[in-house]
Order: sequence, then C-alpha cells, then structure tokens
Amino acid sequence: MNNVKTKNPWLWIPTLYFAEGIPYFIVNTISTIMFKRMGLSNVDIAAYTSILYLPWVIKPFWSPFVDIIKTKRWWVIAMQILVSATFIGLAVTLPHPSAEVIATGHTPVSMFVSTLIIFWITAFASATHDIAADGFYMLALSQKDQSLFVGIRSTFYRLSSIFGQGVLVVVAGLLETRYGDIPKAWVITMVICALMFSAITLYHVFFMPKPASDVQRLSGGGKDRTGEIFKEFGRTFVTFFKKPLVWLAILFMLVYRLPEAFLIKMINPFLLDPVADKGGLGLSTETVGLVYGTIGIIGLTVGGIIGGIAASRWGLRKSLWPMAACMTLPCLTFVYLSIAQPASIWVISLCVFIEQFGYGFGFTAYMLYMIYVSEGEFKTSHYSLCTAFMALSMMIPGFFAGYLQELLGYVGFFWMVMCCCLATIGVTFIVRGKVDPGYGKSN
Repeated sequence: MNNVKTKNPWLWIPTLYFAEGIPYFIVNTISTIMFKRMGLSNVDIAAYTSILYLPWVIKPFWSPFVDIIKTKRWWVIAMQILVSATFIGLAVTLPHPSAEVIATGHTPVSMFVSTLIIFWITAFASATHDIAADGFYMLALSQKDQSLFVGIRSTFYRLSSIFGQGVLVVVAGLLETRYGDIPKAWVITMVICALMFSAITLYHVFFMPKPASDVQRLSGGGKDRTGEIFKEFGRTFVTFFKKPLVWLAILFMLVYRLPEAFLIKMINPFLLDPVADKGGLGLSTETVGLVYGTIGIIGLTVGGIIGGIAASRWGLRKSLWPMAACMTLPCLTFVYLSIAQPASIWVISLCVFIEQFGYGFGFTAYMLYMIYVSEGEFKTSHYSLCTAFMALSMMIPGFFAGYLQELLGYVGFFWMVMCCCLATIGVTFIVRGKVDPGYGKSN
C-alpha cells in the first residue's frame, strides 16, 4: 500500500519548496551582495557568479541519472544534506580581507577560490534537488492533489525568495553594523543558513512520505534498463531539435530576457555602491535586503500573479506584446535612479517595485511560451531543455555585465540595457505570428 496516504501533504510540501528556493537564491543573488561587500569588483562579481548558473543550464544532461538511480526521496534528502554541508563549508572558507583591502573595491579573486568552488557544488546540489523534488511531487500526490497544491508550492518558493534575498540580507547587514566586521557578519550568516537548512533536512527525514511508486529503476536487469533509458534520452534531444521552427524558439528563449539578464547582475552592486565616486545609491546591506529582497520580490510576485490571470484570458499570442512592453519599459526606472541618485528610500523602493512588477508580468509570456514549445510526446523532458536555454539566457549576458558597467558607468550601462529592449521587441515581433491564436486561453 502507498503510505503517502498517511502523510498529510501540508506536512512536507511547504518545507520542500521552501528548501528548494533557499540554495538557488543564495547562489545567484546573495553571492553577488556578499562579494560586493567583500570588495570584489563588478567585473569579477558578474563573471564568476554568472558561471554559477551552469548547473541549471546542463541539468537536463544528468536528469536521467536521478530518474534511474536510487529513489526521488533519496535524492532529495541526499542533496539537502550536501547543501547543508556546503553552507558549513562556506562559513569555514570565507576569507577575511582587511577593511583597507575591501575599501579599494578590488579585493583579489584569488582569495575566494575555495568559496567559489563550494558555491559551484551548492549550485550543482540545488539543480539536482530541483529535478528530484519535482519528480517526487508527482509521485507522492494524486493528480487531484497535484493541482490542489501547485499554488501552495509556488507560494512557499516565493517565500523562500523573500527569506533568502530579503531576511538573510537584512540579518547580514545588521551583523555588519553590530560587529563592524563585514567578513565576520557573512560567516555568521552562513552558519545561520547551515543550521536552518540542516533542521529542514532532519525534518524531511521523518516527515517526507515514502510512496510505493517511488522506486529505484536500476535494479535487476539494470544494464538493459540503462540502455533503454539512454536510448529514450537521445530521442528526447532528437525530437526537440526536429520541432517546427525550433531555432526561432531557441532565439526567443535566449533573447526575450536580454535586458533583465544584464540588469539583474548589476542591481545589487548599484544599490550598494557609494554615491560620490561610484555613481551608486549608497544603501546599506540591510536596506538592500528590504528594498530589493523584500519589496522588489513582492512586486515580482504580484506581477506574476496578475500576468497569469491576464494570460489565461488573452492567450499567449495576445499576451506577447503587452508583456514584452512590461518586460522592457520599466527598466527606465534604473536610468532615472542612476541619473537622479535619490536619497529617499520610498522613491528607490517604488522604482524597484515597478521594475520588478513589470518583469514578473512580462515573464509570464516567457514561461507560457516554453510550455507551448514543449507540447508533444516528451513534454516533461522538452520543458527541461527549455529551462536550460532559460538559464543560459541569464548566464551569458550576466558574464559580461560587470565589464560593460565599468566601461560605461551606471548611467551608460542602464541606457545600454534600454537599447537591449529592442532585441526583446524584435524577437517578439518575429515569434508572435507563429503562435496559435487560441493557445493558453482558459475558455
């Protein structure tokens, strides 16, 4: 009998998807703030943190291993243990550059080699956890319950975003103020992360169900089974790249978010950099946690919710133009912030909220388009490939964002971001006419 019936989904779904988000946001957002506060240059921050996207780009290549080796529950628990260990490793390996070195804004990257390696291991574990958690969700719940709890899992993933990018950053900022020692503050923050994530892992050991359908596929006759899996794995790639207009779809997935891909890497450095000599806004760490990590994420969430409602009424084709506009035009708020450099937290918060709301609204069309492209025999695998291109669309521009910012200054950089909006508009114009007019409508 499937003992999933004895485990109330409310006992594990909220914590599972909260745990799924924490390492992702620590790797891809908190790392940029921490490295900035440690004195790394924008060039180094953008380049090295962009590489951390790589596990999400290539995760479709190892997802079959998660499917055939051990159970999904085993992978979830194992990756959570690994993430807990990496957070401890980050606390142990964080270097302690002096205040004088940090003040130069050019702390050597060589001091952070061990830290970057551990961040990469965290990213790999997080990407693998994503695969296993989503698979476990489908195995542990009936179709009815999957539909019922899809909103719950999304909500707790968003809450992990607010906690990771908001609460933890505020805590780090308060510790910086209390101790007057930036490296020490971030060491304590990583210790807090390790303790919290270890507690969640221990909780899941006892409260995650063991559904009868969650079995190891590679057992007796495993060699034949492995060959069959890899044969099907090859077919998913072949059929994906044989889809009609697939290269146009890939172009859309790589280009649609181009402005945001540049912008997102430089938002936190811009908010943190001093006003006078760097052209930033000079906010404290805890204020950035409040403005971007909390208010910004609320804007992103609200935009996504409204975008979902709009897309269900309009359908994908009709949604593309207004959503492309909302993806691009709000970037002007950062042009304004870089020129005016307002001191008012209310003005800064409003601008961040508007930009993130627009991104959340505009991103809905992108997600719906990926689902549209994935339709067919290998829907799940093809969607996984689409998410790989989604991660690549953020990784490549982000790698060069720091160099371009230092070359152009913040004002020039944000104007360059606005120029990239033309690419979003162009690819939307090309793709829109190829989309089924009725796709995505609820009625």
